[in-house]
Amino acid sequence: MKRISLEALLRTMQDQSYQEQYEYIRKLLEEEKIKPVKASRTNGKKPALYREYWILEEKKDYSEYIEEIKYNFSTRISVDYYLTHPDVYETDRPWVLLLNEYLKEHKDALKTAESLNERSFEIWSREKFLDREQGKKILNRCGLGLEFLNIYRTTEPLAYYTHTRNTPQNLLILENKDPFFSMRSHLLSGHTEIFNMEVGTLIYGAGKGILRSFQDFDLCAEPYMTDSGNKIFYFGDLDYEGIGIYENLVERFQDRWEIKPFIPAYEAMLNKADRLENLPETKEHQNRNITSIFFSYFSNTTVEKMQAVLQNERYVPQEILNRADF
Repeated sequence: MKRISLEALLRTMQDQSYQEQYEYIRKLLEEEKIKPVKASRTNGKKPALYREYWILEEKKDYSEYIEEIKYNFSTRISVDYYLTHPDVYETDRPWVLLLNEYLKEHKDALKTAESLNERSFEIWSREKFLDREQGKKILNRCGLGLEFLNIYRTTEPLAYYTHTRNTPQNLLILENKDPFFSMRSHLLSGHTEIFNMEVGTLIYGAGKGILRSFQDFDLCAEPYMTDSGNKIFYFGDLDYEGIGIYENLVERFQDRWEIKPFIPAYEAMLNKADRLENLPETKEHQNRNITSIFFSYFSNTTVEKMQAVLQNERYVPQEILNRADF
């Protein structure tokens, strides 16, 4: 609100009598165009007027929008929010109308799952509207959740090497790129086993990236990889970070998959580490919040060796192993 003096309000009424000036101010008050600033006190005349006033914004007529909200919306859209916030509807209206048209004319398209960006473009002709723009707010104000749109989120494609599609088979997830390529070369050279275990598929985990990729495992993987008879193993660095990735993977997907550490590879790492005078120091800022899930798969002797490495602020990288060890 803008503050204005009585003199400024009456500037065009200078030639009128005080009674006419008073009637003019009274009319502005009745029409709710101004409101007195009571702290400014009156002018001492009769009838009295306040010395200052607030200029009130003119109330906007939203009746046309109210009618549109009440009678033109799809029954799937909740009208409650916009009926009580017609000013917000005025801003959101172009996007709400596009959603409304989609739900009226193309509702059957929701029967088929689409990616977040695909559905966003389908409805609003903007692929990032749901992810980075105001799409989620529009949905929320319409009483709808993302799940209503039957969408899925995409992740980086799962990188893997298929040595055989026979099932059941062993799938091996590798934290880092070098072991993935080395083991791939080992299998391509005619071998079928790594540390005396047959391996049908190698999966490159890309560190913590595997946590995102595995969320869409059914979408990213070939059908043979999701066979219920398959076994999944994990092999990463012997440090807090590598163990943490494994334990996060287990906790997130334990309802569907039993993911075990690739024990012979970890034991081979420790055996080579025993022959070294110095192991690299633990990298800074690693999350040390690990549990006993990882260690529960190993013998007591192996666990003692692993914990000794960690407690001495050292770690063993996967790269300690190479093709000659497999």
